[in-house]
Amino acid sequence: MYKSLIRPLLFKLDPEKVHYLTADGLKTAFSLPFAKSISRSIFRVEDKRLERELFGLKFPNPVGLAAGFDKDAKLVDELAELGFGFIEIGTLTPKPQEGNPKPRLFRLPEDQAIINRMGFNNEGVDAAVQRLRERKSNIIVGGNIGKNKVTPNEEALNDYLYCFKALYDVVDYFVVNVSSPNTPDLRALQEKEPLQHLLMALQEQNNRMAKPKPLLLKIAPDLNEAQLNDIIEIAVAARLSGIIATNTTISREGLHTPGTRVSEIGAGGLSGKPLTKHATEIIRYLRKHLPQEIKIIGVGGIMTAEDAQEKLEAGADLVQLYTGFIYEGPALVAAINKALL
Repeated sequence: MYKSLIRPLLFKLDPEKVHYLTADGLKTAFSLPFAKSISRSIFRVEDKRLERELFGLKFPNPVGLAAGFDKDAKLVDELAELGFGFIEIGTLTPKPQEGNPKPRLFRLPEDQAIINRMGFNNEGVDAAVQRLRERKSNIIVGGNIGKNKVTPNEEALNDYLYCFKALYDVVDYFVVNVSSPNTPDLRALQEKEPLQHLLMALQEQNNRMAKPKPLLLKIAPDLNEAQLNDIIEIAVAARLSGIIATNTTISREGLHTPGTRVSEIGAGGLSGKPLTKHATEIIRYLRKHLPQEIKIIGVGGIMTAEDAQEKLEAGADLVQLYTGFIYEGPALVAAINKALL
């Protein structure tokens, strides 16, 4: 029903407007009597064999929603009813920011892909914290944190620390995002020296807390082997709990969408099917070289249950959806879990 009826209608509208319409629709739908029980019967797959225990957390299934869909933690309770094993909110910054000028979100249907240059648009971490304090579901929530656009890289640590302290009581794990291509100079923080400084300082703060939370790093798919080796070295030194591989790519290689259309769209991170194979290759490389105690969450181009299985077989412990969720709808979550069974 989603692919044959709902998606064609949604895809006639501006992608960013559709996102907010969808959010409003979920809120409205789940306010109706019996909506939750109906949704659970369709989308939720419950089986002990799907459970995963990682860094002290028990995930009911290995399929999560990636950061970017629910930036401001407005839909945690509603999304929890769609069968996800966990939800990642954000990317959140200390101060609210509008993000980049519109239009900034584009579909590439020929490639089952999306290009976005949102630019960490969010209402600020404090607003999200308040919503998380009021949520009713007990689904595992990850907090994806970043820096404000106006914060120079030399002061970025202050932004990450602010978000970490603000979210500490209301999220189950943290993700450090230095890999978005849509905030100027952010990816420079992935270089060895600044990244090591950032992660060591965050882990130091983490260890001061009553109960340290799992700390993960989200990396770009555009890193070369030497850079991946640096990431691995830093992950071990900083005692990270895991790596999320991968964020969106700046590459436009192998697209079926006409080049003129791609050029018109311009800059931004590409996600979806064109990223499937490369993200899996990065997962395989990381799993080969990382200690087993450092876990991997695989994300990038999961459009089918087979894509998810491939990432898990390559070494991912959990997977996350974003573009596949938009193109395939919520039935994809159940399809993956059923396939795993």
